[in-house]
Amino acid sequence: MLVEFEDYKMIEGGVCAPAGFKAGGVAAGIKAGSTKRDLALIVCEKKCAAAAVYTQNKVKGAPIAVTKKHLKDGTAQAVIVNSGNANTCNPDGVEIANEMCALAAQALDIDENDVIVASTGVIGQKLSTDPIKAKIGELAASLDREGSPLACEAIMTTDTRKKEIAVRFMIDGKLCHIGAISKGSGMINPNMATMLCFITTDVNIRRELLQKALKRTADVTYNMVSVDRDTSTNDTACIMASGLAGNREIIREDKDYETFLNGLYAVMMNLARETARDGEGATKLIECAVRNARSEETAARIAKSVISSDLVKAAMFAADANCGRIFCAIGYTDGDFDIDNMEVALMSERGSITVYQNGAVAEVDDDRAHDILSADEVTVLVDMHDGMHSAAAWGCDLTYDYVKINAEYRS
Repeated sequence: MLVEFEDYKMIEGGVCAPAGFKAGGVAAGIKAGSTKRDLALIVCEKKCAAAAVYTQNKVKGAPIAVTKKHLKDGTAQAVIVNSGNANTCNPDGVEIANEMCALAAQALDIDENDVIVASTGVIGQKLSTDPIKAKIGELAASLDREGSPLACEAIMTTDTRKKEIAVRFMIDGKLCHIGAISKGSGMINPNMATMLCFITTDVNIRRELLQKALKRTADVTYNMVSVDRDTSTNDTACIMASGLAGNREIIREDKDYETFLNGLYAVMMNLARETARDGEGATKLIECAVRNARSEETAARIAKSVISSDLVKAAMFAADANCGRIFCAIGYTDGDFDIDNMEVALMSERGSITVYQNGAVAEVDDDRAHDILSADEVTVLVDMHDGMHSAAAWGCDLTYDYVKINAEYRS
């Protein structure tokens, strides 16, 4: 279930909701034997302010090196992305990524330095551009204002659902939009942004502030997600801003900037939640909300520790209120905090139950706790009673299917 925010209306359209953008996706056969869509394009009618954040894994996909180079001037006009092959650890990876940009640029009649490139899929397998060459003309010809769902489908790997969202809101009396598509289901423990996330907006904003807003929002959304504590080699989140909404350019961190920042949070937080919900083999979304902590950093560390614990995740799969696992995950979190006044509750649409208070476990009705934990969204609420800072993190349960999916990933 998406979380709605006052003054931000959720709408259809994904990356095509903002003015100036088109998208599409085709099946190119990049992964042998696959007939799914696996090649996507997003393009704007004009050059955009652009920004990105990337994985902090020391092993990085070749597309990241090329995209970083192309975004040095803070502008871009298109994104080309393939699924089925990560183009990582390949001896000719950079050449392949450059060629993908050149093919897109030629098909779109734009400068190849204005193309962002991304890849996702199996790491360490050679990627041929032959399927891309064969389909790039068809893909470019198919670009449409209704093409966001096709692009979204084309970037999926083990995802079981599309992750697509758009919001509209007002800045400077002008109707503005932010739209996005993302993918990610496994190898999810972002240490910068997301797995792959492509965001568009028609807000007129200076590119330095666009970069700052993306990084700030990523830190409290995608960086607070964990499915399996594995940080991908290809994680990339990028945003292009066309400025076609017609608002006065946002050049400082004023109320217009805050309005944009909150809209970006509405988009990225919901995509982060959907990524955790769609974790490989998952049956439920787990949120850990920490309140009244001594610092924001402490709150974030505690929340991430709880949702990352394999033992907590396994207990959630069984709807088992084995709460010692939660207390343990809180206790081994790095940081200076006091648990003497801590209170922990389990919550879902089926009710809530306190499981820890005043420095000790509370008496728990196991049947009631099991019912609460059987919902498809569960919140672990941790009140530290130790300050005024808060944070939230999102994960999923750990199931038998996670092992099966990853044991058979290349087959």
